[in-house]
Amino acid sequence: MTAQTITITQPDDWHVHLRDGDMLNQVAEYTARQFGRAIIMPNLAPPVTTTALASAYRDRILAATSDYPDFQPLMTAYLTDSIAPEELVKGHEQGVFTAAKLYPANATTNSSFGVSDMKGIYPVLEAMQEIGMPLLVHGEVVDSEIDIFDREAVFIETIMAPLLKDMPELKVVFEHITTKDAADFVASQGDNIAATITAHHLQINRNDMLVGGIKPHLYCLPVAKRELHRLALRKAATSGSKKFFLGTDTAPHAIGAKESACGCAGIFSAPHAIEVYTQVFEEDGALDQLEKFASLNGPAFYDLPVNQKQISLVKESQQVPATIGEGDLTISPYQAGEILAWRLV
Repeated sequence: MTAQTITITQPDDWHVHLRDGDMLNQVAEYTARQFGRAIIMPNLAPPVTTTALASAYRDRILAATSDYPDFQPLMTAYLTDSIAPEELVKGHEQGVFTAAKLYPANATTNSSFGVSDMKGIYPVLEAMQEIGMPLLVHGEVVDSEIDIFDREAVFIETIMAPLLKDMPELKVVFEHITTKDAADFVASQGDNIAATITAHHLQINRNDMLVGGIKPHLYCLPVAKRELHRLALRKAATSGSKKFFLGTDTAPHAIGAKESACGCAGIFSAPHAIEVYTQVFEEDGALDQLEKFASLNGPAFYDLPVNQKQISLVKESQQVPATIGEGDLTISPYQAGEILAWRLV
């Protein structure tokens, strides 16, 4: 019997951490081999806050992905309390900045330079609204009094809803949503708000991370939530709604940085991302909706053309390697050692 094969428009990844230096050179090809474009996160140290820094970082990414010359990194600006609206407008007009990223200060990896006062950056957001530049949001509050499992829901109530009320035409991507609250909120809003959903949040809940011993390689921010939230995310992703699209939030850390007394947040899902998404959509009887989620909805929101190439996946099992890389840069990838049902041709 011939193995089942599906062919779709080449997908894009609308949320990627490629790091820099040796780590960039090690991980970038995994994204470039399957995705036509990727939104690149700017939380380097120091962060990418200017057009010049973004342009230089883009050059380093292109060098690291030279085996995939058609791959296009889409750069983002890191919003700080002091960033100038003129810098964003210039970068956007020059085709360097595709979007700008809002990290609440200290919300996640390398976010200490993030925004501490939303009202303080309203002139920046107004300029973005004027030129149609999307705002990408890490949607968590960082108040120490708020339980970590509630931070996304509180963010919606205290920051996201008021922001959209104040700036009704601002394009916003609620990134890596993890709750039913977020999925319902995005679905209820106008066409100017959308959301990305990671592969791992479609597959794991907090029990997977905590039961039977702590699994540091499943620790990410926003953290995985209850099963009811995972199921809500799967329903949203597979619904065919144009408001939800693929964003892996792949975030590599060396094993030593994950398996430590204060382990880093991040899941390295890039090596087999499209295969994992395909498996999820097949399990939910929604393979006919995969192309919308992976390849069509994102470009439509960003006002970009869909990719001209296609990719094919075959129903053929493969085992995820236990590790990727070597020496101090060895990484444990998402689902290390597990068997996947699909393979990218």
